[in-house]
Amino acid sequence: MGVKERLKGENGKMKSDLEQTEIEASYELPEGWKWISIGECCEKAFSGKSPKYSKEETPYKIIGQQANQRYGIDLKFVKFGTQEYAEAQADFYYLQYNDVILNTLGTGSIGRSGIYKYHEKILTDGHPFVFRTGTKYSPDLLFYYFRLNEQEIINTANGSTNQKFLSLKTFSKFPIPLPPTLAEQQRIVKRIESMFSKLDEAKEKAQNVVDSFETRKAAILHKAFTGELTAKWRKENGVSDDSWVEKTIGEICLVKGGKRVPKGMSLIKEKNEHPYLKAGNLKFGTVIDKDMEYVPNDVFILIKNYTVNAGDVYITNVGACIGDCGIIPDYYHGANLTENAVKLTEMICNNSYLAKQLSSNLVQTQIKSKIKSATLGKLSIDNIKQLKINLPTLTEQVEIVRILDIIIEKENKAKQAAEAVLEQIDLLKKSILARAFRG
Repeated sequence: MGVKERLKGENGKMKSDLEQTEIEASYELPEGWKWISIGECCEKAFSGKSPKYSKEETPYKIIGQQANQRYGIDLKFVKFGTQEYAEAQADFYYLQYNDVILNTLGTGSIGRSGIYKYHEKILTDGHPFVFRTGTKYSPDLLFYYFRLNEQEIINTANGSTNQKFLSLKTFSKFPIPLPPTLAEQQRIVKRIESMFSKLDEAKEKAQNVVDSFETRKAAILHKAFTGELTAKWRKENGVSDDSWVEKTIGEICLVKGGKRVPKGMSLIKEKNEHPYLKAGNLKFGTVIDKDMEYVPNDVFILIKNYTVNAGDVYITNVGACIGDCGIIPDYYHGANLTENAVKLTEMICNNSYLAKQLSSNLVQTQIKSKIKSATLGKLSIDNIKQLKINLPTLTEQVEIVRILDIIIEKENKAKQAAEAVLEQIDLLKKSILARAFRG
């Protein structure tokens, strides 16, 4: 959607007799509808002035782009101006109920719109644009049109990629298709809001499923590693509750660190037989090949003793991802291990059982407490050896892994389905708005 000829506009009151221009129509409209500019459908369009803020709370409130959140205008982001500054502002600069606000600056914020649904008199700083439609046009319909065309609005911005900004004079020429009467505009808004309300109910339910996934997973793991999950199994198989014992990692396996590439030597991107497993590759309970690097053959000779075996359990022990754990898959048997992780090997328990318990809150809480007492945020090998785990019989370990795999898979599918619903709802909203503005 574009503009062939530019309209003339100015801050404050928009002239009703703007020079007629030919606005490029990207699609045909129903009879009676017409393409007009944003400036033509507004009684006033303006941006505030650079405020003079007070260090103390005053009656003179000011909001900026930060208050214009995705969920609406949020007055918790209010700041306070001086009395001198506030009294110097013309009355029209104070926000009115149903003013449409558009963010005009900055990556991640530009193009975001909101509608002011308060009766409190507040000023804006110099960054957001304010559009006041008056009595001829629906402010809600203008707001929905901004939402529909957010990316198109961003595309009209000037400036560099990192600091784009909108020009009020230019943006006032942005075209909008509108029905001829306010009553029809309001009818369209009612229909949009009715449909959006139903979609928002569905969205809330789907979002709850996504948001509660980690909580549900943590609860399942807690039941698994405190014996609750297999209590019935033990009774059916004649296994005593006393068969559960507490062990340290050091008592049930060997704990060995990885090794950095010797000083003056470097890894390569070219694939060979010696992948180097960095902390960033040790994710999601397995090894991912994103940005994988490899050890040159001449360097491998120097660090050949710091490799992993298929089935080893890893724990990252340095940096932001401390405590990530999982199992080395067959494909990475013999790979070199980073100095930022350790391997648990030659274990006397089921490796999948151990890896899953390490990821549970029962162990992760221990890890966090040990990190706090360590220097440079590192989980030492000695501290890893001291981590405590609950250990049932080997047969029950296998049963716990089997049950967990089934339950977690179901939970993952439920989460993925909810995420798909969320994505579909956003698409449906865009479709509804697109149809609304085609009559």
